[in-house]
This record gives sequence, structure tokens and C-alpha cells, in this order.
Amino acid sequence: MADSSSSVKEQNSVIERVIIKNKYGEKLVGVLYETSSKEIIILCHGSAAKKECPVNFNLTDALTKKGISVFCFDFSGNGESEGTFEYGNYNKEADDLHSVVKYFSGLQRVIGGILGHSKGGDSVLVYASRYHDVATVVTVCGRFKVERGTEDVLGKDYMERIKANGFLDFEGDEGVIYRVTEESLMERLATDMHAICLSIPTDCRVLTVHGSADKCIPVEEAFEFAKVIPNHKLHIIEGADHGYSNHQSELVEVVMDFIVDCLGGPASTFI
Repeated sequence: MADSSSSVKEQNSVIERVIIKNKYGEKLVGVLYETSSKEIIILCHGSAAKKECPVNFNLTDALTKKGISVFCFDFSGNGESEGTFEYGNYNKEADDLHSVVKYFSGLQRVIGGILGHSKGGDSVLVYASRYHDVATVVTVCGRFKVERGTEDVLGKDYMERIKANGFLDFEGDEGVIYRVTEESLMERLATDMHAICLSIPTDCRVLTVHGSADKCIPVEEAFEFAKVIPNHKLHIIEGADHGYSNHQSELVEVVMDFIVDCLGGPASTFI
């Protein structure tokens, strides 16, 4: 179920606000950059972020210049979408993404690929392992061992403090305060990316992109994905940080080459 507001024309596309209900009845707010292509690429943001993140912005510009339509949306509990923020939530984010895929598939659109940055990079892999209806997946700076980095976000002794209080708060982008419940923390820590990656079908082509200078999620995580995802390509961007501050053009080039290649012919196994 969805409703749309009026469209706005831009140089490469027509921008249309689209609202899609997820399986829990929550409204997911997104923006469609329509070029009238049959194919559409869905972009997913990271933790405590939103659809207007720089990675989405630059990739959208490049894809629409190629005549490929793009949809960016806020996961439930983030940005403009309804719902409660959760620290883990990989499975629910995969469900959110499935609602989006079903909506556009119902409009006879071809889902040309799904891409996620940071936490969104894990959510698209969870999606690929559960829903076998998208043949092209890109994970940008995803985290293989999800228990890593928790102390950096929540502080020392986070487990003792969350058990004592039932929750912890942390500051995200633009000073927004996010609440982490004990339930959502446990869900995150129980997520087994190794098993998830092994469950991705062999006919699904997966690209992992990571920056060698990523201090948020170390580049070693990317090599872990490469070991277990069946049909996989790995690309390391030298000197790039987690947000690709000075390497947006390199990120765009790598992703565009992969997506255009996948749209141009049948899936084949990487060697």
C-alpha cells in the first residue's frame, strides 16, 4: 500500500515522494528518482542515518544520469518513517526492504539491485539470504562481526548499564538522540553474519566495497565477507574512510560499473 505526493522535475529525473506501508502497518517514507527505466535500484542508509545520506545522494546522481531510476527510503524508526528506532533490527529492516521490493514489483518494475551502506550493508545481505527475489546486491562498508564496535557507540560497561536500566541512549547524526533497548542490543549481538552469508543463493551477485582507511568498521571485515559469500566480488578503495569523504567519485565508479554490468546481461559467477 502506498501513496505519493506531487512530482518535482530535476535534470536527470522526476522526483516523487512515495509512502509504503511495511508489514507492521508503519509508513515508510521514500523518494523515487524516476527516469522511466523499467529497472530500479533501491538504496539503503546506515545506522541512525536517513535516506539523504551522501552515499545515496552521489549514487543517485550517477545512476539517474545513466537513465536508471532510484528509490531511497528511511527504514522504520529512522528519518521520516514511522516506528521506533532499534539498534539491531536487521530482520525488520529486511522486512521493510521486502515491502518496498513488493511495491515496485507490483508496478511491473524490475529490481535491478539493492545497495546498503554501513548497517544498511548488513541489512541487504540479510534480505538476500531470506528473500531470493533480487539478483544484484552491493554492501558498502558492512560489518561482518556485528558485536564489534558496540563499545565505541555505547561506551564502556554497556552490558552492565543496559541490564541495570533496560536501555542506553547515544547521539547519532545531527545531534539526534537514539535509545537502545536491551532487546534490540541482544538481537544485534545474536546476528550471525557468517550463517547469513552462506544462505545467499549462488545466483545472486554480491559486491563488497570497503575503504582501507575505515576507522568505524575495519577493512578486515570486508575480507571476511569475501570468504563466505558464494558469488562475490571484493573491491577495496585505498585511503577511503567510512563515509568516503574524499573518495565519493571512486565509490560511484566501482558501484556503477558493477550495476551496469549486472543489468547488461545474465548473472555469472565471478572468478
